[in-house]
Amino acid sequence: MRIALISDAWHPQVNGVVTTLTNTVATLKTLGHEVGLITPDRFKAYPWPGYPDVGLSFLCGPRLRPIIKAFKPDAIHLVTEGPIGYAARRYCREFGYRYSSSYLSQFPEYFKLRIGFPVLISEAYLRWFHSESDRVMVATASLEKEMHQKGYLRLARWSRGVDTELFRPRTKDFIKDQRPIFMFTGRVAIEKNIEAFLKLDLPGTKYVIGDGSNRDLLAKKYPAVRFTGYQQGENLARFMAAADVFVFPSLTDTFGVVLLEALASGVPVAGYPVQSCKDVITDEQVGILSVDLQYAAMTALSLNPQTCRRYALEYTWEKCTQQFVDNLVPMV
Repeated sequence: MRIALISDAWHPQVNGVVTTLTNTVATLKTLGHEVGLITPDRFKAYPWPGYPDVGLSFLCGPRLRPIIKAFKPDAIHLVTEGPIGYAARRYCREFGYRYSSSYLSQFPEYFKLRIGFPVLISEAYLRWFHSESDRVMVATASLEKEMHQKGYLRLARWSRGVDTELFRPRTKDFIKDQRPIFMFTGRVAIEKNIEAFLKLDLPGTKYVIGDGSNRDLLAKKYPAVRFTGYQQGENLARFMAAADVFVFPSLTDTFGVVLLEALASGVPVAGYPVQSCKDVITDEQVGILSVDLQYAAMTALSLNPQTCRRYALEYTWEKCTQQFVDNLVPMV
């Protein structure tokens, strides 16, 4: 099948959407599909308010249309709802082409936190964006239920996976600091609620792996915390495996891919009992979810790393990519 994937998120961005898309594209090719990837690197991009590391490609329609035509896809999927996704939606609607889309991030909440943009306006735009999609793919059961209650139609499940060869148990001596090591990995931004983790009175050492708009502020406020900046590939996997507990304080994520990366590395999880955590951590033997994050982090220290690893092995990119393919609709 020839599949056109339209996304406003792509490298060099580092986030869950890019991780998911990167692994999905690679797995689709392994499964024998041809992929036409249409992302911001094909167009002129402008900084996104509140997200200076993310570029938006406004008014890209005239250049996008011939790219899609030349690829001659059998199916079109709109990964994101930004300007490129909007231009592709408009193209499909104009020519009567069917398409699918995905709801990957709680952008209304992010916009509200970052720039004070009204949630009602953002939510209205997202409902409109997905209203004509033949399939709206979501990662979890709880998100599907939430969106159904908001009036979304034709919802379908598209779960997530983890690279269990890269993220695997390794020696802990990669980190030399006092143990236990409590770690967060992800974008260092207000919507990740990282300060809830940094405020905890925990023994050992706290690590924050990642970068973002709040890094300098938090690094000055919490000088004892180790901020490493962005890490990728083998280096990221070594940091992850060297942790004793992975602390995930986010209240707004739709699916924490990093939770699976931690579990695959044999590292138990501590988090709040919110959507993103409850949908991934369904076994109390691999993670502790509590409104008391201090309690969750300390209790998670006693969990078995081997149990965490076995749990993560059930989440493969092959399974979720086949799920994605099964949800696609023919263009015509």
